[in-house]
Amino acid sequence: MTARLEAADGGSLRLCGPLTFVTVGALWARETLRIARAEAVELDLSTVERTDSAGLALLVGWSRQARRAGGSLILRRPPEQLLAFARVSGVEGALGLDGDDSPR
Repeated sequence: MTARLEAADGGSLRLCGPLTFVTVGALWARETLRIARAEAVELDLSTVERTDSAGLALLVGWSRQARRAGGSLILRRPPEQLLAFARVSGVEGALGLDGDDSPR
């Protein structure tokens, strides 16, 4: 199974599938430039099936790329598993988490 980025409502993007060591390399190669070039990206994570530390690293990397390019990446509806990895890793502040959206 692969992970993919697709258009969602209101011009936002939705990340679908598993975010694991197996899938994030291809996703990074395909989509990083798209994230970095956008002024502001809202990324819905409600359809992420599972994640591991590689998924967390991908999202931290995308957040940093967006900021370096003068933009922003806002993560909406992150799965609880991703939040747990972020807390344990101490990188919650590096993610563009929207405080109004509950994890799914």
